[in-house]
Amino acid sequence: MLLNVHSCHSLRYGTIAINDLVTGLLVRGYDTAVLTDINNSAASLAFIKECQGRGINGLAGMEFRNGDALVYIGIAKNTAGFRQLNEWRTYHNEYNIKLPEDAPEYNDVYWIYPFGKKQITALKEQEYIGVRRFQLNKLRLDTASKNKYLIWQPVSFITLKDYELHKQLRAIDNNLLVSQLNPQQYADNMESFPSKQQLLNGFKDFPELISNTEKLLRTCSFDFTFNINYDFSTNRNKKTFKGSRYADEQYIEELALQGLERRYGLHNKQANERVRRELDIIKKLNFTPHYLITNDICRFATHKGFHYVGRGSGANSLVAYCLGITDVCPIELNLYFERFLNPKRKSPPDFDVDFSWRDRDAIYDHIFRTYPNVALLGATSTFKNRSIIRELGKIYGLPKSEIDLMVHDPEAIMNKHEVAKMILSVHGQMEKFPNQRTIHASGVLIAEEPLISYSALDYPPKGMPTVQYDMYNAEDIGLEKFDILSQRGLGHIKDCIELVRQNKQQTIDVHDVKSFFKNEPINNQLKSANTVGCFYIESPAMRQLISKLNCDNYLTLVAASSIIRPGVASSGMMKAYIERHNTDPEDIVYLHPVMKEHLTDTYGIMVYQEDVMRIGHHFGGLDLADADVLRRMMSGKKRDATQLKEIEDKFFNHCKGQGYSECTALEVWRQIESFAGFSFNKAHSASYAVESYQSLFLKTNYPMEFMVSVINNHGGFYHSKVYFNEVKKAGARLHTPCVNNSSYATNIKDNNVYVGLEHIQNLETHFAHLIPDERTQNGNYTSLSNLLMRTGIGLEQLVILIRSGAFNFTGIDKKTLLWEAHLLLSGAKQQVNTLSLFDHDVRTFTLPELETNVVEDIYDEIELLGFPISASMFDLVKTTFRGDASAKTLTQFEGKTIRILGDFVADKKVWTKQNKVMKFGTFFDVNGDFFDTIHFPPSLKAYPLNGFGVYLIQGKVVLDFGYPSIEVEKVARVPLLQDPRSE
Repeated sequence: MLLNVHSCHSLRYGTIAINDLVTGLLVRGYDTAVLTDINNSAASLAFIKECQGRGINGLAGMEFRNGDALVYIGIAKNTAGFRQLNEWRTYHNEYNIKLPEDAPEYNDVYWIYPFGKKQITALKEQEYIGVRRFQLNKLRLDTASKNKYLIWQPVSFITLKDYELHKQLRAIDNNLLVSQLNPQQYADNMESFPSKQQLLNGFKDFPELISNTEKLLRTCSFDFTFNINYDFSTNRNKKTFKGSRYADEQYIEELALQGLERRYGLHNKQANERVRRELDIIKKLNFTPHYLITNDICRFATHKGFHYVGRGSGANSLVAYCLGITDVCPIELNLYFERFLNPKRKSPPDFDVDFSWRDRDAIYDHIFRTYPNVALLGATSTFKNRSIIRELGKIYGLPKSEIDLMVHDPEAIMNKHEVAKMILSVHGQMEKFPNQRTIHASGVLIAEEPLISYSALDYPPKGMPTVQYDMYNAEDIGLEKFDILSQRGLGHIKDCIELVRQNKQQTIDVHDVKSFFKNEPINNQLKSANTVGCFYIESPAMRQLISKLNCDNYLTLVAASSIIRPGVASSGMMKAYIERHNTDPEDIVYLHPVMKEHLTDTYGIMVYQEDVMRIGHHFGGLDLADADVLRRMMSGKKRDATQLKEIEDKFFNHCKGQGYSECTALEVWRQIESFAGFSFNKAHSASYAVESYQSLFLKTNYPMEFMVSVINNHGGFYHSKVYFNEVKKAGARLHTPCVNNSSYATNIKDNNVYVGLEHIQNLETHFAHLIPDERTQNGNYTSLSNLLMRTGIGLEQLVILIRSGAFNFTGIDKKTLLWEAHLLLSGAKQQVNTLSLFDHDVRTFTLPELETNVVEDIYDEIELLGFPISASMFDLVKTTFRGDASAKTLTQFEGKTIRILGDFVADKKVWTKQNKVMKFGTFFDVNGDFFDTIHFPPSLKAYPLNGFGVYLIQGKVVLDFGYPSIEVEKVARVPLLQDPRSE
C-alpha cells in the first residue's frame, strides 16, 4: 500500500535506515512497499535484498524532482522497469537538465502525479494520480476517472524526533537557518509511517482507491538474484574478454606460458606446475576475464610508458607475475595462490594496480573507451563527529566561537544552554548518517549488462559515470571491482627517469629489481635509513624501524613494511619481532617445531596473513581454502559463526590426532585469533618493498634528480622544506626561483637546482606558467622592464617575484628593484596586459645605494616559499649555541642529559593506555640531519610543541636497539633575529 517510501538515502531528506524501514513494514502489517528515494536508486537493491530475506515483497521506484518541486513518482513493474527509471534519471544527470513535466512512455513503469498537478483526462494508460488523505475532500470520482486514483502516503520519518531531524537535514541542505525554511523545502508532518490498518482506515470511504492501489501493486514484482555468498559462476562482471569462454582460456594460457618462459626459462618444473594448477582454478571459476582485462590495462600502461605496481593479494598469483601484472615472484616468497583465489572464497577478489597520480585519468579513459558497460564505483560519505556539531550549530545560528567550543570541549559549562543540549542530543542520531554520494577511491566496474540495470548513474565533476551504490552493494549484486589506484611514488620514479635522461643523457631501467636486491650501495643506503623521499619507507617511524632491524635486504624490508602497521605495533608483535631479529638464531625459542619449520623467516611470529594460513594448514591440518576462510573470518570480514566453529573443530581435532598438547594447540589458536585481525598481506608488503627498492636505486645513484622528482610530485610524508634540504645534502646548489632559470616546477641544470615558480605563494598560476613559456619562445629576460613588456604582469605580482629572489640574476638588490617596479607601474592602469605602456623607450632611474640585509631575504623566503633558501633557520637564532651533540653523535651520549637546538620537522600525536596525549617529534640539527624526540604526557603538557620553529630541547638520550632518541624534559622555542622591516 505504500507507493512512496523514502529511506535515509534520499540524502538530507529521508531519515529511515534500510533495516529499520523493513522492520517498520513488518511490525506495521505491510507485505509490500515501494522504495522511491529522491532522484536516485542507490539503496533500491539493498532494500530488495533486505525484503527478500524477511518475507516482504519489496519493489523499486524513484521520486523525480526538480530542486524541491516534486514532478512525478515512477514505480517499476519489474527489473526492466527499474532499468528504464535509471535510464531516465541518468540521462538528466549526464546533461544536467531539468525534468519535463510529462513522464516518458515506458512499457514497464507506472507513473504517479501529485493530486492537482495533471488533469485526469490527460493521463496516459500507465499514469495515475496520487491522493493524500487530507485531499480526499476535494476528490470527485466518476465512472471514467475512478480507476485512475491511488492512495498516496509518502513516508519520510517514523517519530516526531525523526521529523525534527528531517527539518534539520533540509536546513543543512539549503544552507539556511531552520527558522528560515519555507514549507516547500521540507515535508509536512503527515509523511509519517502509519500502520497498514491506520492507512486503510483513513481511506475507508474511498474503497476504489484502496482497490486501485492493491491492483497496481499485484502487477509488480522484482525478481533479482543476489550473489550473497559469492558464486563465481553467477557474477555480473563482463563474461568474456575475447568473445567466448573457450577463446579466453586459450588466450590466458598462451600469455601465461610466454610469461613463464620469460620469467623462469624453459625448464623450471616448480613454476610450470604451479602455473598449470593456477590456470585450472582460474578457468574453473571463470575468473579468466578478470585476469585478461587487468592484463589489457597493464599492457596499455606499458605501451604508454606509464609505471604501475600490481599489489594486494593478486601478487600471490604466479599467472599474474607471468602476465606482468605484478613484479613479485610468489615462489620466491612462498606465497599461497589460495590467498587470492580459491573455490571457497565468499567475497570477490580483485587486483590492486597503482598508477602515477598523473597517469590514472589516461587509464580511466582507456577503460571507458575499450569496454561498453563501465562506471566508477560509488560511495557514501556520512556525517562525522565534528562535522555534525558544526552543521547543526550553523543552522541554529550559533557563532563560530561557540561552535568551536562545542567541538573541542562538549562538557564545558558554556555548552549548557538549550540549543547546545539539543545539538549534542541530535549528534548521536546523525552519527554515520548518509550525507552525500561520492566516488570510491579506486573502484571501476566493468559489467556484462548496462550498469543502469542496477542503479542510476551520477556524473560527478570529472564527468565519468558513477554508480550510486557502494562496494558492499556491488558485491551483493555480483560485481567485482577493478582497483585502479593512484600514488605519488610512481610519479617520483617516472619523473626521475626523465630528469636523468635530460640532465645526464642516461637511460635507466628500474624494472631490474632483482639486481637492486643484491646491490651493496643500495642496501647500505637502506641500512643507514637514508630513505627520505623513498616510497613507504621515509616516515620517522619507518626509518627508526629500519635502523633497529639493521635492514639491508629485500626480505627484511618486506617484513618491516608489514610490522610497521599500528595494530602490529600496539599488539607488541613489532617489538617481539625486533627482539628476535637481533637475537642469535640458536637462542630463539619456538612454540612448536611446525612454527620453526614454516615461520623461520619471521622467527616464529605470524607477521603476514599468509602466515595465519600457513600455520592453519601445516599445524592445524586445514586445507588451504579453509585456511583462507579462517584468515578472513579472524580479520572480521563476514564472520560466520557456524562455519568458524566447523573450522575450529577441524583444527583442534587434527591437533588431538597429531598428539599436540592441549596447551600448545590453544596457544597457537589464540595467536591466530590475535594476529589475523591486523596482520598484513605479504604480497602487498612485497609489492611495496619492490617500489621502495626502485626509489632507493634512484636515490642512491641519482640523488639530486630523485629529490627534485619527489618535490615536483608534491607527495611524501614531509613538508617540502625537508625535500629541498635533501637536495642540498645531495650536493646540489639550491637557488631561489628565477625568471630566467626556473620552470613552473622545480628543475635541475647540472648541479644547480632552481625552485619552481609554483612554490611562490600568492603568485598566480597564470604567470607561473606564462613566464617560463614566454622565455622558451623568445629567450631570456634581460631586465625587470623587459619582463614587464613581455608578460604584462601587474605590480602586485611583480613585487612577489622580486621579493622571492626571482630577479637575482640582474645583480640589482631587491630594494632597488622594488623602487623600479613602483616607478614603472604605480601610475599605470591595472590591465590584463600592459604591453602598450612600453611601446616607447623605457625610462631609466637613478636611485641612491640602498642598504641590504640577509635577514630580510630569509624572512621573504619564509613568507613566500615557506622555508629559507639563502640560509637556514639557524642563521636567525640569536645565540651561537647549537647543541651539546649533533644528530650523528647522539649515540655517544646514551643515558646522558643533553641540550640541542632543533628545527621542527614533524610530530605525531598518540594516546597512552591511560588516555593521555604524548608525541613523537622529528627535528633537523644545524647540519640538516634528523634526530627524534619523545614527549611523554607530563613534559608535553608542561612544554608543548607549537609547530614550525627552532627549539631548544633538553632531555636524556636513550637507545632502542641502537637507535637514539631524546626523552624530552624541557623544550622551548628560541628567540630569533627580528625582521628589520618590522622594527
